Amino acid sequence: MQKSVALLTPTYYKDYDRFALLCDSIDRRVTGHEHHYAVVVEADMPLFARFSGERRTILSASRFLPRGLKLLPALRMRHGRRIWWSFRSGLVHGWHIQQILKCAAAATLPQQRYVVLDSDNVFIRDFDATAYAGAEMTPLYYDPASIAADTPMHGEWTRNCQKLLGLAPIGFPADDYIGHAIVWDQQTVRDMLARIELVTKRPWIEALCVTRAFSEYLLYGNFVRATPAHSGAHRPTTRSLVASYWDSAPLDAEGLTRFIAAASPEAVAVSAPSFSKTPLSLLRDAAQLSPTSLRDVALCDTLA
Repeated sequence: MQKSVALLTPTYYKDYDRFALLCDSIDRRVTGHEHHYAVVVEADMPLFARFSGERRTILSASRFLPRGLKLLPALRMRHGRRIWWSFRSGLVHGWHIQQILKCAAAATLPQQRYVVLDSDNVFIRDFDATAYAGAEMTPLYYDPASIAADTPMHGEWTRNCQKLLGLAPIGFPADDYIGHAIVWDQQTVRDMLARIELVTKRPWIEALCVTRAFSEYLLYGNFVRATPAHSGAHRPTTRSLVASYWDSAPLDAEGLTRFIAAASPEAVAVSAPSFSKTPLSLLRDAAQLSPTSLRDVALCDTLA
């Protein structure tokens, strides 16, 4: 039986222009999904309100977070990143909150499957979300044996995920489940969060806040692989939906054209994160999308 599918994107004000480009590419090239949800903090709701429509809803992060976990507007990290605080967990960075919001939204919104999308994705090819994500078996993207024990961040994240799930120490090299467009099954997410609470004896959000160094995608992937019922309901694949550019040097028009041409046929989107400083105008042109309006750019600059 076909499962209902939605798209899910936690985002924030600094990713406004990238999110605008993502939405334009979704509206042009993505079909088959019931809805697209974006989750932002209350202060960003007016900025993102224009994206709401018949098939897209902007939701407040407060809907998914416990009341005791508070955004501290007076405390900001470098580059304007936000910080939360609770009595039980201490300070929590915005990046971790975005990971938590993915889990909470996927566990509580009405659809059965979620294609979790980062703001810096741009769809360059047609994509039927239900055909890919709504089949009986959920696709599980992984990069085999790509995490060494001393891999920066990923090694620690993997070990912490094993602890949160109550699993035996993993052997390295370990599989990586991180990507820019990942499919989650709702019941699997719910069972994963219940497992974290059973193991840690804490509410799952508190457990993740206290752990800090974790990856939501590594949690999901390792939970699936370690749980026979869920493992049997997933279809492993090494083919990513997104061609990701990780170099710090910006792509020019010619370089971007070559990069897209070299992408595998399964890659329906490209991602060039902000640190590469690849111009969004080039990504927009490559995806054959109309220019961003000057009013929206001005609004973003004002609120940033």
